[in-house]
Formats: sequence, structure tokens, C-alpha cells
Amino acid sequence: MHGTGSFSSLGMLSVGGSVVTLESRRFDASELLDTIDREKVNVIAIVGDAFAKPILEALDREPKRWHLSTLLGIISSGVMWSEETKRGLLRHKPTMLLVDAFSSSEALGIGSSVSSGTDATPTANFTLGPEVRVLDPVTWADVEPGSGRSGVLALGGRVPLGYYKDPEKSESTFKVIDGSRMSVPGDYATVSGDGTVHLLGRGSVVINTGGEKVFPEEVEEVLKLDPQVRDAIVVGIPDDRFGQAVTAVVELAQGALHASNETELEAELIDHTKAHLAGYKAPRRVRFVESIGRAPTGKVDYTRHAAETAQWAAK
Repeated sequence: MHGTGSFSSLGMLSVGGSVVTLESRRFDASELLDTIDREKVNVIAIVGDAFAKPILEALDREPKRWHLSTLLGIISSGVMWSEETKRGLLRHKPTMLLVDAFSSSEALGIGSSVSSGTDATPTANFTLGPEVRVLDPVTWADVEPGSGRSGVLALGGRVPLGYYKDPEKSESTFKVIDGSRMSVPGDYATVSGDGTVHLLGRGSVVINTGGEKVFPEEVEEVLKLDPQVRDAIVVGIPDDRFGQAVTAVVELAQGALHASNETELEAELIDHTKAHLAGYKAPRRVRFVESIGRAPTGKVDYTRHAAETAQWAAK
């Protein structure tokens, strides 16, 4: 399941609006854009770059095919929505609002960002909601803005009672902090001096390599900046020396391997990552796959990919 489509649809229906769905069982960006023009759609709900990149590719390929005159905005949640993709979409329609909502099913309204015109919010930067705090996971004290320290995001106010028939998970997620019950789903972030929050990623998939913590999302977004990369995820696989080795799983853009073999392309992508991030965050190896295999919701199964990648590396 995914809350983004559900919440957007129910919200629209509750104010007397209508909901338009696509006929195809598989996502087709051209079908979506045709439907927007035909049905005069005002707002669409997507799940980050998993949907936004194919939409942008279609618009770049046929810039005069769609008018999008009625489209006022795009709402996204659940997967990273990169600054570069937002800028690309705004080139085609600068008057629309791109709303990047940072939420989860157990923590609605953690943060948001809005992009429009020529102003695209940097990747994973959000303004916190009124009931949200960034806390040290050990002391539960607030992380000081501008300190450079990371903490976990905690949401107060109206939060769920717990997970159905899962008291252990409920106890680990919903905590009483300073007398208030809060939802702490495990997302890590830093807070800049002006209060802007930069999301690092979910703690459950963090990679511990040689004592250093690497959040996969940060590395993935850098990899996807390379035009040869269509999609990418990063996992940690067992390593005798470092405990876990940062390893990338990459789905290439069409024709990318024609210009270079896998060994050369692997080296290029590793060097590309090191040019943007600290060296220990760069993947040690790159596994190329035909498709990342995201679910229809845009989510990806990190556990499956980690197991398959470990088997691949052991060969």
C-alpha cells in the first residue's frame, strides 16, 4: 500500500472533487500526460523520482505534445524527489507548484517543501511541521540547529495507537518524550542554522562500514545525477574487513553500456560518487541490473536486493 494516493484521493473527494485514474496496469508517462490534458486534471499525486523522471523524459522527448494548461500542481511523498528533476519539470510549466511532502503512514506531516518558477528546493530539504522535533536517539534531547549532528525525527500531536497486533514494533516506534506521546519511525536528519531539515534516510537501512554510517539515499541521489543512470539503490553487503561494504545496484539508461564496458563504467560511477561525497560513502562495487524492480508504489525491497547482491559478490 501507499498512503500518498489514498490521502490525496480521499482529500479531493471530501471537498466534492473528482479522482481520475489511469486505465493501464503499468505506469506509462505518456498515458498520464494524455489523461491530464483530456480530463483537465488540476493536481496529480506521484511517488518521487520513480515517477517524476519518466514524466520528465516524456516531456523532454515531445515538448509540444502536451499543453498541461489545467495542471496546477504535483504532490509527491514516499521516495526522494531530486532538485534536478524538479527543475526539469518546472522548465516545461513554471507556474505549477511542486509539493514534496515528507510523511509516513505512522507519522503524517513531518515536513514539506514547495518549488515553483525557477526556485526548486534542494533534494531532501524540508521545513518541519509544527509538531515535529529532531532528537538525539540516546538522550532524546533536541539536536541544536547548525551543530552538524544528526538525530531522529519525532512527530507529536495526533499519532496512531500502534501497529495492529505488533506490540514490539509499536513500543519501538511510539514513545513518550517529555510527557508527550510521539511517533519515531526511524528517519534521520540534520538541522541547519535556519531550521531547515536535511533528510539523511531511514535508520533501518543504514550501512555500517568500518564504523562509519552511510545512508543509502544520500549515495543513491548522487549516482542518479549521472546521465548514464536511470535508477539506483545502495545496499550494505557482508565484508571481512569493514563489516559491511557499500555496494550500488544500478539500472542504466538505454544504451549506456554501448559506450563503455561494465568495468570501465563501474569505475566511472565510483569516481563520480567520490567527486560529490566523502570517499567512504562511495560504492566499492557496482552491480548492473536490467531493472531495479520497484513496486507500483515506487518503493524498493532493500532486503531482497542486499541478499541478491551478496550472492553476486560472492561468485
